[in-house]
Amino acid sequence: MNVVEILDRLIAFPSVVGTPNHEIAGWIREYAEQHGATVTVLPGPEGDRVNLFATLGPADVPGYILSGHMDVVPPNDPTNSRDLFRMQRVGTRLYGRGASDMKGYLAAMLACLDSLRGKTLKQPLHLAFSYDEEAGCRGAPHMISRLPELCARPLGAIIGEPSGLQAICAHKGKAAVRLTVRGRTGHSSRPDQGLNAIHALTEVLGTAVQTARSLTAGPLDPVFEPPYSTLQVGTVRGGQSVNIIPDLCTADLEARAIAGVVPLEILEPIRQHLTRLPEQGYEVDWTVLSNYPSMSLPQESDLARLMVELTGLPPLAAVSYGTEAGLFQAAGIDAIICGPGDIAHTHKPDEFIETAELEACQQMLERLTARLVA
Repeated sequence: MNVVEILDRLIAFPSVVGTPNHEIAGWIREYAEQHGATVTVLPGPEGDRVNLFATLGPADVPGYILSGHMDVVPPNDPTNSRDLFRMQRVGTRLYGRGASDMKGYLAAMLACLDSLRGKTLKQPLHLAFSYDEEAGCRGAPHMISRLPELCARPLGAIIGEPSGLQAICAHKGKAAVRLTVRGRTGHSSRPDQGLNAIHALTEVLGTAVQTARSLTAGPLDPVFEPPYSTLQVGTVRGGQSVNIIPDLCTADLEARAIAGVVPLEILEPIRQHLTRLPEQGYEVDWTVLSNYPSMSLPQESDLARLMVELTGLPPLAAVSYGTEAGLFQAAGIDAIICGPGDIAHTHKPDEFIETAELEACQQMLERLTARLVA
C-alpha cells in the first residue's frame, strides 16, 4: 500500500476521541507486524482504548520515536458537506476527518516501513500511537510511563502534529478544569431560603478574570504569541428558569502556560476561592479535565539540528497550542513537533491534506530511517 492508500484506510475508521479504538489499533498493529515490527498493545485504564508501541531494530539501543495520535475530533458540525470518514480526492487535496490532524502523519509513519524491508537496523525505529489526545493528551502518559521496559532511552521523539513539515521547538502547556457548585433551590421570591449556585460561582469566576488580567504582566517569553500565559473561562452552565433559584452551576476553565510555568498553578487562586464556598453552605467540586506540560527544546540541540537536515528548513521557535511533545520531554526524552498538513485546516468540516505534502513527509521519515540502517 502506498501512503495515500494507507491514509484512505485510516480515515475510514471513525476513531472519535473518547470512544473505543480497537478497530483502528488492530489494523495498525497488523500492518506494522507484517512489516517486521514488534508491537506492544498498551491498554488504558478506560478498558476500551489502547496505545500501541512498535519497534523495528534493537530495542536495547537508543533510537528515535515517531509519535502520533489515532483519535479525531467528533464530526458534529452541521455545515459538514462530506462523509468525513471516507477519504475524497479533489485535485491535489485529500479530504477526510483526521487528514491533517493527524492520520496523515500516521500514514507516513507506516508507509516508511516499506523502505526497511530486508534491512538490518543498527539503531531502532519506534512508532508510538496514542489515544484521546484530543481530550487533553489522556492516553500518551500511560504509554510513556511504560517506555523504560520497552526500549532504551530514545534519542528523540518526533511528534507529527500538522506543521507544514517545519520543525517546532516549543509549545505552551495546558490545564483545563471543571468547577461545580451545588446550592439549594427554591422560588425566586424567597432568595433568603435558597442558595443561588450561579451567584456563588460568579464570584469565583471574578477571581478567574482578575487572574487572567494579571498574567499579561508576565513572566514573558517572546517566542510565544501572546508572550505570556493565559487563562479563560470557556463555558458556564446553570439555571432552569428566571423564577427558580438555581441549585447547580458549572464552568470550564483553561490555562495555557509558557515554558517554565506550571499550568495548574495558574488556576490555584480560583481553586482556593472555590474551596471557601462550603463555609456558606455550598457543595463544590474541582475536576481536572486535562493537564500536560509545555515543551521547550533548544534550537542548538541534536534533535533540532537533525530536523533541519531532514527538512531543509530552519525550525520555528514556538507555537501557542499544545501537543504530546511536552509529555515526552517531561519523561526525559527530547521531543520536537514536525508533521504534514496545516493546523489551520484542522477541526473543520472540510479538513484536508495536500498529496504532495503527505508524500514529502514519507520521504522525510525515510531519510531518518536511512540513518538507522546498519
